Amino acid sequence: GRFLMRRNFRALDNARAPRDNGEKCPGGARMAEVVQAGRFSIPVLYGDNHLLVVVKPPNLPSQADSSGDADLLSILKGYIGKKYQKPGNVYLGLVHRLDRPVGGAMVFARTSKAAARLSKAFAAHAQDRRYLAVLQGELREERAMDAWLLKGADGMVRVVGPDTAGAKRALLTSRPLAVRGGRTLTEVTLGTGRSHQIRVQHAHAGFPLWGDARYGGGRPGEQIALWAYRLGFEHPTRHEQLSFTAPPPDNGAWRDFQDAIKELL
Repeated sequence: GRFLMRRNFRALDNARAPRDNGEKCPGGARMAEVVQAGRFSIPVLYGDNHLLVVVKPPNLPSQADSSGDADLLSILKGYIGKKYQKPGNVYLGLVHRLDRPVGGAMVFARTSKAAARLSKAFAAHAQDRRYLAVLQGELREERAMDAWLLKGADGMVRVVGPDTAGAKRALLTSRPLAVRGGRTLTEVTLGTGRSHQIRVQHAHAGFPLWGDARYGGGRPGEQIALWAYRLGFEHPTRHEQLSFTAPPPDNGAWRDFQDAIKELL
């Protein structure tokens, strides 16, 4: 699809680059740019010769899938080709993913060396990736969740016994931040990176995510309340720590928790 680049500082109120408390971007640029692709606005948080950090909008696939819809990876390749006047195929490496309905901070690699190093770091969970979620129900204390998951031929992920062929262990910690009106705002830290892990494990524990049509009984039109709000990692070539925050939108299930979100960020 077509896209355009525009300077838009107001649009970045909900997408912050590293703060000035030691979270520096040496050699790179904090960006105040938004890539517009159809109905999707994609804030660019940071860019250098090795990395591109953006905020993925909800309902945009991380990469091309069977739907044939526009996807973030392809849009960003077009953005780089135009911005840096690179003819032909542009290299951009996908080192992690977010589910299609989920938004938040993502990093892409602009060189194969950066892609290899970041992929290795993400596989080893040597990065700070945290999520916010709104749960149905009242989770009153921090909970470590440990389960075995299996993805079926129908694309659904289910909790199974540890001896099930093909099952993978899934670990996470869910830390409640606020409880309001029968719902809980929680911070999720992953110990593994399994498909649909956050959604399935919370639903299995009796706290499905608000708006999750697949695992939580969400109704049509509801936007799943899951957001990748913090992303920290070591720069693949300079070996300095970078950290980014991207607050969730202030609508839907997030609206009741804006004060707790602001306090966290």
